[in-house]
Amino acid sequence: MSWPFRTIIEPFKIKVVEPIRFTTREERQVILREARYNMFNIRAQDVLIDLLTDSGTAAMSSEQWAVMMRGDNAYAGSTSFYRFEAVVKELTGYQHIIPTHQGRAAEKILFSLVGGQGKCIPSNTHFDTTRANVEFTGAEAVDLVIPEGKQSQAAHPFKGNMDLHKLERLLAAAKPGQVPLCMVTVTNNSGGGQPVSMHNLRETRKLCQQYGVPLFLDACRFAENAFFIKRREPGYQEKATIDIAKEMFRLSDGCTMSAKKDGLVNIGGFLGMNDSGLAQQARNLLILTEGFPTYGGLAGRDLEAIAQGLHEVLDEDYLTYRLRSVEYLAERLRQIGYPLIEPPGGHAVYIDARMLLPHIPATQFPGQSLCSAFFEYGGIRTVEVGNAMFGRTENGKEIPADMDLVRLAIPRRAYTQSHIDYVVEVAEEIYKNRHALRGFRVVKQAPILRHFTIELEPCD
Repeated sequence: MSWPFRTIIEPFKIKVVEPIRFTTREERQVILREARYNMFNIRAQDVLIDLLTDSGTAAMSSEQWAVMMRGDNAYAGSTSFYRFEAVVKELTGYQHIIPTHQGRAAEKILFSLVGGQGKCIPSNTHFDTTRANVEFTGAEAVDLVIPEGKQSQAAHPFKGNMDLHKLERLLAAAKPGQVPLCMVTVTNNSGGGQPVSMHNLRETRKLCQQYGVPLFLDACRFAENAFFIKRREPGYQEKATIDIAKEMFRLSDGCTMSAKKDGLVNIGGFLGMNDSGLAQQARNLLILTEGFPTYGGLAGRDLEAIAQGLHEVLDEDYLTYRLRSVEYLAERLRQIGYPLIEPPGGHAVYIDARMLLPHIPATQFPGQSLCSAFFEYGGIRTVEVGNAMFGRTENGKEIPADMDLVRLAIPRRAYTQSHIDYVVEVAEEIYKNRHALRGFRVVKQAPILRHFTIELEPCD
């Protein structure tokens, strides 16, 4: 519907509450030191507002809790699986739906089958676990987002778009079988939660068909992407978001899906595809790692909750509220003076920490510095999407990522506007004292996905 007032309210009311614990700044300084300045090492009980991720942090609805009571936990042939399968097939159009416990499990299965030495997987931008699962097989993960996607201040309605010229050059130069599939992430998380247009998806599909390469979506935020298309792409304003979502899926040959985002659940995902031979191989591998193909590492109640969540997430009142809540935070931060990825995405606001903190070199992790400040000043947990996540070391030398961003990911249906106003007040204090923030040096790190376990200490 068209909302008649300026204030867009939450399209729900609160039925269950969870208390949050208040701490002092001195307590948080100790917590940071003990966590080695890694946000993933901080206990949830010590966090006041948790904006680390929007993955698995949604508040489920009364209807989701109700359908969970119907969950059939049969090891094989679960009734809940067939309900789940029917909903996902209706939405995506894929012939084969394989449940997994979350999105990275779907990625692991898929790339274990199609990856390998000498292979190349192009994408608009691979997210951290996607890249890790590709590279773990020995394949190369190549990012081909449009130039505007790497420019934080550039104005473009679909900054997640694939660079079609670069993709065509890559496909034309590839040897037969070298590119087993092409991925498009909707929305493009690593690039600021930026959407992909339907036109770009359609043209990407044409190129993939021309060169005989399957097109897969990383579809964890498909509903937000569909709603951006409705709002921004000519010819889609009068279409229902569910129909736009169906069109997106039908331009692809398969997808990986973390239902912990736009499935509105706390755990779960799936791998979908049309290739029967590949699907059989995937099910065989699923049995080794996840479970039988009709439960895939999930309880029946989880399958029921996903099926219900996929209906609820496409409600346009919800999506209006969802995108507006992110826009509101972006507007307030912009007024303070924060440089942001523009325009704001659908699930998070991304601060350009390298631009905000030019006195901290990229090799000293300005994003981690800003994350630490948000926690120290206000107990707010955020996450770095920059050098710690995507940088690397070669011969002992730090090779920085293209950007150092700090993501403030807003959990779905979990916080109210007053929580966000508190985040803004903390951000104001940090901005006043930004020149005093210090960089970090690495004490300990893992060779893969180092940001999850990295240990840091402040530079002198």
